Amino acid sequence: MDKSSALEYINQMFPTEASLSGVEPLMQKIHGEIRRVDASILSAVRQQSNSGTKAKEDLADATRAVEELSYKIQEIKSKAEQSEAMVQEICRDIKKLDFAKKNITTTITALHRLTMLVSAVEQLQVMASKRQYKEAAAQLEAVNQLCNHFEAFRDFPKIAELREKLNNIKQILKSHVFSDFSSLGTGKETEETNLLQQLSDSCLVVDALEPSVREELVNNFCSRELTSYEQIFEGAELAKLDKTERRYAWIKRRIRTNEEIWKIFPASWHVPYRLCIQFCKQTRKQVESILVNMKEKPVVAILLLALQRTVEFEKELESKFGGGVPSTDIGDDIEEIGTWENNSQNVSKIRKKYEKKFAASQESDENVKTGEKDLSVTGTGAGFNFRGMISSCFEPHLTPYIELEEKTLMDDLEKFVQEETWDIEDGSQNNVLSSSTQLFSNIKKSLKRCSALSKNQTLFNLFKVFQRVLKAYATKLFCKLPKGGTGIVAAATGMDGQIKVSDRDERVICYIVNSAEYCHKTSGELAEKVSEIIDPHYADGVDMSEVQDEFSAVITKSLVTLVLGIETKFDTEMAAMTRVPWGTLDSVGDQSGYVNGINTILSSSIPVLGNLLTPVYFQFFLDKLASSLGPRFYANIFRCKQLSETGAQQV
Repeated sequence: MDKSSALEYINQMFPTEASLSGVEPLMQKIHGEIRRVDASILSAVRQQSNSGTKAKEDLADATRAVEELSYKIQEIKSKAEQSEAMVQEICRDIKKLDFAKKNITTTITALHRLTMLVSAVEQLQVMASKRQYKEAAAQLEAVNQLCNHFEAFRDFPKIAELREKLNNIKQILKSHVFSDFSSLGTGKETEETNLLQQLSDSCLVVDALEPSVREELVNNFCSRELTSYEQIFEGAELAKLDKTERRYAWIKRRIRTNEEIWKIFPASWHVPYRLCIQFCKQTRKQVESILVNMKEKPVVAILLLALQRTVEFEKELESKFGGGVPSTDIGDDIEEIGTWENNSQNVSKIRKKYEKKFAASQESDENVKTGEKDLSVTGTGAGFNFRGMISSCFEPHLTPYIELEEKTLMDDLEKFVQEETWDIEDGSQNNVLSSSTQLFSNIKKSLKRCSALSKNQTLFNLFKVFQRVLKAYATKLFCKLPKGGTGIVAAATGMDGQIKVSDRDERVICYIVNSAEYCHKTSGELAEKVSEIIDPHYADGVDMSEVQDEFSAVITKSLVTLVLGIETKFDTEMAAMTRVPWGTLDSVGDQSGYVNGINTILSSSIPVLGNLLTPVYFQFFLDKLASSLGPRFYANIFRCKQLSETGAQQV
């Protein structure tokens, strides 16, 4: 407390002199308070001193407790390690016992299986010697399973000895099975009633043997079945193209006759299916040899009939073994080709025979079912593609067919053009010449015939024939146009382009335009259709742009000719215009005579042409006519002599 504060405090306590009498009591009170505070401080100091001593004692106790706890933890850890060591020691002894038990069990099992294997091999040997195939098959399965358990011990002498013995038994079984199957087809199956059952049981043995044994057995069987086929059709009498149908009849008859006998084979073997594959390979080889070694050009009818029979046979196989659907909708078209070239009596007989068969197959559903049954087998194949397996060998030898197609189409074209009336029947809606529709009808038939036989090089060659035929037709249309004009230049300038056309000629020109437009459109659709069905390798070469350009040129030339024809009709009126004495006219009249003549020509021709032409080409015609008539009229004005002002108004 500073001096001023002390004074203020004193003045406050003793404001008057009278109050000074209380100084002594106040001093006593203050001294008493001081003593009390001192006593309190002393007591606090003593108490604090005692607290420090207690804290030290507590800290010492806590330190001792921690040390005791650490010692106990170490002691527990040591005991735990001792316990773990004891447990490991005990477990080590238990593992030894487990391993010993497992080894003993494995040894006992192996010895038991070895005993079973030895016994099974001995039993199998007895069954093999007695040809007990059914029992041997089951026994062989068991032996194979037992042998699998000893795969890791195959180098052990005893196991190696057993395996060698087993292989010998398998060879014996294989030899017996092959020997028994060699009698199949010799007639013994009818004499020995139990032979088929024995062979059926032997198939079980073959399944139990290696897969290569089954392959070898099936291949041997198929080869033996086809031995007689090879001998029959390699002879001079049947090794001919016109005997191709007999080949397919032979295999169908063979399958149908032996259907019941061949049921001895498991369905999973697909024996008829495999037989047909080998038959197709052998047939392709023989047919290809016939085609290559032919000294003379083949008769197209015989060639196509053989190919048709081949395609039908392939489709039948595809339907039966590959899930396809047999197709017989092209037979009539093929026979149409056959009638084009009938150079021998044999060809005629073949065709008539086929026609009878085909008609019978259409009239009788029962016959169709019978035909499907020709290749009826148990089970199906693996989806092998039979199409083209034999027929593809015909591909390099179909040039005569393409030549015949071209000759026929060209002959038809000449016939259609010669018989063309160049007029349209009343009620017709498309205003197209009948020759164009007939030509495309024949082209589509030709395409249908060829696509049923080939979708490769032959079809591509036929497409080129279509191009040549259509170009020839475009030339025919071009040549039919009235002559006399000098071309587009004359049409544009109105000079030197005189073509006299009648009303009928105008209609014919319109029909030519419409027919060329129809051919332009239809040829493009034809190319699209061929691209869809031809092999993708040839699809890029299927293009009708050149043919379409030909028909576009015909359309352009026709319209230009039509313009020139109309202009030629104006010649008389244009000449009359130059003969009018334009310089002596006194007054302007209504219309001049030449104008009335031009109006008459236009009013008589334009509506008819508008009804015949499509809007696009009619507009093109009008544009060309207007662009040529204006300059011509302008040039004709300068040919008029002494043109006065009144005459100019009259013009």
